[in-house]
Amino acid sequence: MASALSDKLSRLVKEIRGQARITEANVTDMLREVRMALLEADVALPVVRDFIARVKEKALGQDVLGSLSPGQALVSIVNRELSATMGEGVSDINLAAQPPAVILMAGLQGAGKTTTTAKLAKHLIEKRKKKVLTVSGDVYRPAAIEQLKVVTAQAGAEWFPSSPDQKPVDIALAALDYARKHFFDVLLVDTAGRLAIDEALMQEIKALHAALNPVETLFVVDAMQGQDAVNTAKAFKDALPLTGIILTKLDGDSRGGAALSVRQVTGAPIKFAGTSEKLDGLEVFDAERHAGRILGMGDILALVEQVTSGVDMAAAQKLAAKVKSGGGFDLNDFLAQIQQMKQMGGLSSLMDKLPAAMSAKAGQMDMGKVEKDIQRKQGIIHSMTPLERRKPELIKATRKRRIAAGAGVQVQEVNRMLKEFEQMQDMMKKMKGGGMMKMMKRMGGMKGMPKMPF
Repeated sequence: MASALSDKLSRLVKEIRGQARITEANVTDMLREVRMALLEADVALPVVRDFIARVKEKALGQDVLGSLSPGQALVSIVNRELSATMGEGVSDINLAAQPPAVILMAGLQGAGKTTTTAKLAKHLIEKRKKKVLTVSGDVYRPAAIEQLKVVTAQAGAEWFPSSPDQKPVDIALAALDYARKHFFDVLLVDTAGRLAIDEALMQEIKALHAALNPVETLFVVDAMQGQDAVNTAKAFKDALPLTGIILTKLDGDSRGGAALSVRQVTGAPIKFAGTSEKLDGLEVFDAERHAGRILGMGDILALVEQVTSGVDMAAAQKLAAKVKSGGGFDLNDFLAQIQQMKQMGGLSSLMDKLPAAMSAKAGQMDMGKVEKDIQRKQGIIHSMTPLERRKPELIKATRKRRIAAGAGVQVQEVNRMLKEFEQMQDMMKKMKGGGMMKMMKRMGGMKGMPKMPF
């Protein structure tokens, strides 16, 4: 997310961290670069001015000038103020209401409201253990109601039917009545958007708000809008008492300005961030962690969460028990390891959360090429028979040619994949013979480490 802004600020952080002495001159030079980076990232001018003024005031105060490591103290101030601009810490969604808690989704057309409604439903079901009902009040956009029906089913929530000939307020009240009678915890109301702000849209959403009295009114904004996001945010803030913001498309080629601007313009906290098109691609927004990612410090906590949520612990324990008992590591196990990596969101998603220095080294790898290599390995294994997967030693020249033809690759690719499998199989045998530490000693530390399947 916001790679241009992240690159510039992380480079500046590296420079100022090494400063032995902080003076007004080098603070001014540093802030000039920060100002340019923020403006290029489409951060609103009033937000930039306020941010720069706060950093300068603190940077020239005693907490930096009297510090033993003023460069690091200055980095800490930039990080803290960046976090403050986006809102302190985490702002959780409020469900403290007589069930059903009504959540109204507002925003322009194209911001991703309908998909985000389903993502939020999935989040509430899985993380908060709530019974969720969705309903569409968008009677204008073709197939909007049907789209919500499809994504709601994928999210595991229930959908309330509506039709284009109904009035949005009537639809919402009927859904609310149904939610009460069927003991739903949460009702998510997807509203109509427009390509631009107009009076009819604002009057309609005001009427919906008045009829439903929602516990949360969430403004869904496209992070790729830049300066336009600020104007849209102002209009919705004037029309509705917004309680939170959901930023979408943070995984896209956005310059990141919206994340820094909308919080200050609306006064409402950013509650969630859309990080992928998948229905589980919705993260609770943590301003401090997000600031760290922008400054190139990475987000190790998010990385750990992503890995642990993607790992099938039962499968991992089953494999460990199999290896420990002397059961062979076969190609089915090898395939399972590759699929685990894909479930974690892929290499590029994991690398994005590493600190800049580590991700820069990783960035030297062609991630697209690596991901294709993973898919190729899957294709090769899928072209094998169940017996061949269980007993790879059966795979000789004739079988290799058949497998290569089935996977659409050269025989050399099959040979390469089998060699990598054998290396990993050998590593598993060594782990059985005395644990990881013993294996590392045998291998002479990291030297000679077998290539992993990703």
